[in-house]
Amino acid sequence: MNLAKYIIVIIGLSVSLFGSLQAEETIRIGVLKFGTVSWELDVIKRNQWDKVAGINLEIIPYGGKQATLVALQGGAVDVVVNDWLWVSKQRDAGKAYTFIPYSTALGSLMVAADSDIHAPSDLINKRLGIAGGALDKSWLLLQSLSRQGYALDLAAEAEIKFGAPPLINAQLENQRLDAVLNFWHYSARLEAKGYRQLVSINNVLNQLLGFKVDLPMIGYVFDQNWANERKNSLMAFQSLLEKSRLRLLNSDMEWESLRKLMRVSDEKTFAMLRDGYRSGIPKSWSKQERAAATIMTSILAAAGGEKLLGPTATLNRGTFWPEVEF
Repeated sequence: MNLAKYIIVIIGLSVSLFGSLQAEETIRIGVLKFGTVSWELDVIKRNQWDKVAGINLEIIPYGGKQATLVALQGGAVDVVVNDWLWVSKQRDAGKAYTFIPYSTALGSLMVAADSDIHAPSDLINKRLGIAGGALDKSWLLLQSLSRQGYALDLAAEAEIKFGAPPLINAQLENQRLDAVLNFWHYSARLEAKGYRQLVSINNVLNQLLGFKVDLPMIGYVFDQNWANERKNSLMAFQSLLEKSRLRLLNSDMEWESLRKLMRVSDEKTFAMLRDGYRSGIPKSWSKQERAAATIMTSILAAAGGEKLLGPTATLNRGTFWPEVEF
């Protein structure tokens, strides 16, 4: 090959490579600094699967859930994790957010191992800590079950304290609370210390529905118009999530690389968090789960009212991104 042809080939390859780099789609994901979502995203980034797929996942940490939502609404990130109730309410307000599943794991009602509390009816006049606020879905579900099963208005008959997840765990350990309703990974940390699970919110959900279903209540949330313009990249992202979850389901070695992110100092807590994540991996996202979500929306609307879901109190069309089903 003469020099002129060689230069032309090199220029052609450079232009081709530059074009490929320019074509790489960046997806900015806002996550809680020490949240469980970071675990599956770390697997993708550490193994550079996103680069192979032709996308760049930019993971941006935030100090709280509300900060991630503000970032999404302000355009600082493209994707956050939240529940589909919030998505439906936003669509009611004319904002085209949509949802793909992340996890079926829900929280638990936890008490000390030697507690005299053995059923929701024993919570009368007890100090009950709630993570997530008055409109937290687990709290609304527990109230609904208590009304149906025990004719009990927990909000009126227990002493309710709202607080951040680590704070209410600490108050239970310091005996300033008698029971706490916390997110699954905080409940797992308590269980590893010997505390007792009184009620699983996943079981509450199934009792209220009247049938068993693993329903993902939380997932990745993004603007539908943004997603439709990047359908191939979003589908590649979904494939990477499935690949990461499969690796975390089957490989104990992969979990060893996550210890720092998990902030664990003992093997029992490590195993509880690993197994809790694995049990929450969505196995199906089909018409059955979406139908259950519609029923669950009606149940939660009755408990949370307009503040939870907006004026229509129904699951809005488009809440779930139709491109993802498994």
